[in-house]
Amino acid sequence: MTSDHSPIVEAYKRDGVVQILQFFSDETVAEIRAELERYLRDDLSTKPVDARTLEADGKTIRNLWRLEQHNAFFNELARRSEMIELIEPLVNGDVVLAGVETFHKPARIGSAVPLHQDNSYFCRTPPDMLTVWVAIDPVTEANGPVTYYRGSHKLGMLPTRPSGVRGNSIGLADASSVETLEKFVATLSPGDATIHHCQTVHESASNKTDRSRLGLLFVYRGAHTKTDSQMKSAYTKAVTATPPA
Repeated sequence: MTSDHSPIVEAYKRDGVVQILQFFSDETVAEIRAELERYLRDDLSTKPVDARTLEADGKTIRNLWRLEQHNAFFNELARRSEMIELIEPLVNGDVVLAGVETFHKPARIGSAVPLHQDNSYFCRTPPDMLTVWVAIDPVTEANGPVTYYRGSHKLGMLPTRPSGVRGNSIGLADASSVETLEKFVATLSPGDATIHHCQTVHESASNKTDRSRLGLLFVYRGAHTKTDSQMKSAYTKAVTATPPA
């Protein structure tokens, strides 16, 4: 990562999403991959059932949740000083780690993610919250890249509806508000990253290719943010209808 964060801050505030090449080194990506493999093999079976979401086949991992609670390696990685220094100006204050998770998008069966804003899940006000999305596998146009709508974070929170998708239970009620905005399809090499605002509208297609599309996500918020009870109520209704596990 570069030590000059001003171009990142400018692009993030303008577009609601910014791409950073070589966010993690090849060595760090290899360490991440090895620890995820070890965690899946040795630890996951001892964790609560809601530590993961499965694909429709009932056996393949779709998501791992709360890795910052379940795994010391990922907790430490998320709290490195260079990460916190980058995030501070983006969340407008002291940084709180809110979560570390994965989106596996496995080969041939990786499911789609509906059009949504993350703050429909996070339910924070003011919306000083974001996600760092790091590619562990190559992300191509064919294997389900995330598509972001530039500038959509400036629209505020848009109407939602339950999606019925396990692991992504709430989505946009109407896509018309973002249809005219510029799309950014995030194709990434391992170690590249995107950072997106919690109100930036985004989605991803299913993966029908023979290559997996593993992403590691770090979620941070400003310490000054509070829970919005109205948004929380809508999310609770959706996640009760379609629980993640």
